[in-house]
Amino acid sequence: MSEDDKYPPESGRRRFVKGVVGGGALAGVGATGAVSVNTLTTASGAGGGTVEARVVENVAGPAPRGMPQIPIEIDDDGFIKGVWPEVTTEKQQGVEFEVAKQEDFKGSGVTYSQEWFQYCGLESNNALVPSYESDNYFVATEAPDYAWQQEAKSEGDRFNVSDFDDYTEWGNGIGQAGLGKPAQAKWRSADSENLVPVAIIRSEAIEEAAQDDPWLQASTDQGVMAYLNKCTHFCCVPGYKTLSGSAGYDAEDKVYCQCHQSVYDPFSIVSAIYVGRPRPDG
Repeated sequence: MSEDDKYPPESGRRRFVKGVVGGGALAGVGATGAVSVNTLTTASGAGGGTVEARVVENVAGPAPRGMPQIPIEIDDDGFIKGVWPEVTTEKQQGVEFEVAKQEDFKGSGVTYSQEWFQYCGLESNNALVPSYESDNYFVATEAPDYAWQQEAKSEGDRFNVSDFDDYTEWGNGIGQAGLGKPAQAKWRSADSENLVPVAIIRSEAIEEAAQDDPWLQASTDQGVMAYLNKCTHFCCVPGYKTLSGSAGYDAEDKVYCQCHQSVYDPFSIVSAIYVGRPRPDG
């Protein structure tokens, strides 16, 4: 990333960037990264295979790629939901199956697919059944790490954009205040033991980046963005500004996975090509 793409060092922010990790570019990341991709996924099957996704960039640690972004919408009452792609029928090896996929998502030029989320066992979750009925709103988790969420939300409550009104000042004593206000949520899986964990962040950095990026214009709103919060290394659930110990890994203002010290930059969205697990039949 060029120096022109960065925020001033004193701001602690970075601009969103775009790039592709995969295909021919995989040769440049070394054998270890390529092996990690292969061992964390399975061979192509119904609803699986090679996929290009928009992800929160992995900037350090053993994770083979970033975590997939979830496009969001804010309804007329201010409640935030994750957008699920349109459901269509495809045929593979003579077998018809449903898939949730939307080409040229909202004119962004990006194909958005359920396959973005098919890793870490989530491919067998009811949440990823294309026609599974859900209102798609993000709802609060039972025991969030953030004091503001513990006080303001009960498990299952929906998130409203007004919950993040103090996003330009919010801080919790970890890293720099005012970079963005986070929340921990679950999506499409309230009736499942295998929850789909989601992180929501509202930030001025997101608002600025969306001004000249068609994908971010389509997938964020009012500075709000979301991503699937499952580390792509060994499927742990990392955190944005949740551990003071993350400072030792230059991650106090980033997303840090304490299991194996993978670090992600929530203000850098890139393209990643990888092999998504096939979704089981039924």
